[in-house]
Amino acid sequence: MAAIQESNGMTTTTSVKLRTRPITATFILIGGLAALLFSMALSVSFGAAKIPLSLVWEAIFQFNPNITEHNIIQELRLPRVIGGAMIGASFAVAGAIMQGMTRNPMADSGILGINAGSGFVIALCFAFFPGLSFSTLIIFSFIGAAIGAVMVFGVGSIAVGGLTPIRLVLAGAAVSALLIALSQGIALYFRIGLDLAYFYAGGVAGTKWYQLKIMLPWVVGALITAMILSRSISLLSLGEDIAAGLGQRTKLVKFVAIIVVLILAGSAVSVVGSVAFIGLIIPHLTRYLVGVDYKWIIPCSAILGSLLVVLADLCARMINPPYETPIGALIAIIGVPFFLYLARKERREL
Repeated sequence: MAAIQESNGMTTTTSVKLRTRPITATFILIGGLAALLFSMALSVSFGAAKIPLSLVWEAIFQFNPNITEHNIIQELRLPRVIGGAMIGASFAVAGAIMQGMTRNPMADSGILGINAGSGFVIALCFAFFPGLSFSTLIIFSFIGAAIGAVMVFGVGSIAVGGLTPIRLVLAGAAVSALLIALSQGIALYFRIGLDLAYFYAGGVAGTKWYQLKIMLPWVVGALITAMILSRSISLLSLGEDIAAGLGQRTKLVKFVAIIVVLILAGSAVSVVGSVAFIGLIIPHLTRYLVGVDYKWIIPCSAILGSLLVVLADLCARMINPPYETPIGALIAIIGVPFFLYLARKERREL
């Protein structure tokens, strides 16, 4: 990487190494992927009916529609587990990009109103257009995510002194509360409370193959774009002036990065509902482990985010069987104390 120095009125470029741990990052990518695959296999095996791993293998590679367990695995558990992995990767990478782009350690799609914006527009769709296909619903989810983001950044920028990390979080909390209250009002008035109750609790139990087929190209395209942007995000994380001085078209990079975040968060929310803190916890953990180069942060965040959601879903089924605990509640148990720690740390540094 490089940085800008000024000497005798001349601007020169000097080489600066970002703090990275490529060996640790490689271990996380390989070991994390292995742990993810093993966790997914366990998640498919465990449930109301316990299925041996050998039968899981048969259901995947030698499917027999006449065997009940094979149908359970193919139609219920596999889409649920694969969906959880995709959702975890989406939220984690969205959070990593937001934190790098805004240089705000508390940035997360759930905290900054993006999830609430998606939920609000989905509530409108449930109320006024109940027959919408999932492919159309996911587009509306993107639009809602954009509305939430614009409202948060607009409200946060009104205050004297501009947009600061603390103001951004406060604006996100206020806008999220407003949009959630409006969504609940719509739910009560149009009697769609049962539909939205599960949505706001957060869960992957109802994930279907057709949802994954629609979601997959959006998520894969956004993740590939995020990797392409990784060097630019690394430079933005050093400061916009440094990035611009090194020839980065910062406005274009930010615009594309925001689109990527909206696609990732909007896709995830349309399937799993409003789950916060994944994009807050995972990028911080990843930076602690691998350093500050987003070439490593983005793929490692995707792996660790997927692992977190798959394990959370597995725990949700094991806490009080045969009932399920919402994964949003389980992740919040970790996320809320972590958020308070970051807020206190940020306040001490101001």
